[in-house]
Amino acid sequence: MLRRFCIAAALSVSAAAAHEFSITSAVLVFLGDGGFRLDIALDADALALGLPLETDPEVVAAAMAELAPSEIGNARARAKSAIRNDFRLVFDGLPAAFQIEFPHYGTAAAAAADPPVVLGTIARLSGRTPGGAREMTFTSAARYKTVDLKIFDASSSEPRQVLLRAGETSPPYRLGGEGRTDFAAGVFRRYLVLGYAHILPKGLDHILFVLGLVLLSARIKPLLYQITAFTLAHSATLALAMLEIASLPASIVEPLIAASIVYVAVENLAAAEGGSRRVPAVFLLGLLHGLGFAGVLQELGLPADRFVNALIAFNLGVELGQISVVAAAFLALGRFRASAAYRKLVVVPCSLAIAAVGLWWVVERSLGLP
Repeated sequence: MLRRFCIAAALSVSAAAAHEFSITSAVLVFLGDGGFRLDIALDADALALGLPLETDPEVVAAAMAELAPSEIGNARARAKSAIRNDFRLVFDGLPAAFQIEFPHYGTAAAAAADPPVVLGTIARLSGRTPGGAREMTFTSAARYKTVDLKIFDASSSEPRQVLLRAGETSPPYRLGGEGRTDFAAGVFRRYLVLGYAHILPKGLDHILFVLGLVLLSARIKPLLYQITAFTLAHSATLALAMLEIASLPASIVEPLIAASIVYVAVENLAAAEGGSRRVPAVFLLGLLHGLGFAGVLQELGLPADRFVNALIAFNLGVELGQISVVAAAFLALGRFRASAAYRKLVVVPCSLAIAAVGLWWVVERSLGLP
């Protein structure tokens, strides 16, 4: 049973993307005339059709192409209704009224998208800031997952930024130049959660790499050496990449990370046990994984005024995620690790399955397959 579980679990991973870290960008601008404008990047066409936001863009484009010109107006109305229900700006406890438009609708930007869109990929919410309002909060529906909210106003030359989990309400943003203190609160916790989520459940490739290390290490001490080397390596390259000292394009990093999974799995088949001799190789492979973490963190962005805090928190979240994977694997394997049949029934079949998934990812990422 354990053998079948390992194979089925690893093969099921191959059907999922390695980095499913969905981010919704929202930019709120307080205008000098007392108005506000909120631009949200989303799939307006999917909302117009009543489809889930994660629907394949090709499917959405094909469905929109089938609409008659007379149906486009109703589709726009459906999209606006969905957006009105999904987003809330609240000033001093009272929801704000806003107008909704799609600035890309009917423009070359919509037609030039790949695949082409009709309503575009930006919804613009505009309205007036109530007179005398002292603070504002922003909330989005849970289906938008992680929201990267940036706020611009005349009180600061730099935007205030906060990352929100699915359905989470932003900290109160104080109007009139006092927003920095409130918005900075919780930065460490937010990036800690994002780092953990990048491993569990988002980082399927990193999970397989760590599981590959666990499989060959029946004893905890050799595994600790390897995990420590891996941690030091990816922490170093993550920091260097975020400081713009070292970087590689994702088109190179992602296939190499997949290849590292294959390497560890194949080594499991060739070696009897993973000891200290494996540490240098794990360290070098960890450098690659750090660049992969950096790609995600660069997409998320780091607040300029809390750069170090956010970087440390994200990295710590990654470590906690890795520790969770190791702990779960040891609990699942239990005393079976000491069995004479452990290698035959667990290490070999599970490593073969992990190698197969990693090899597929090498091909997929090298060719840029969706």
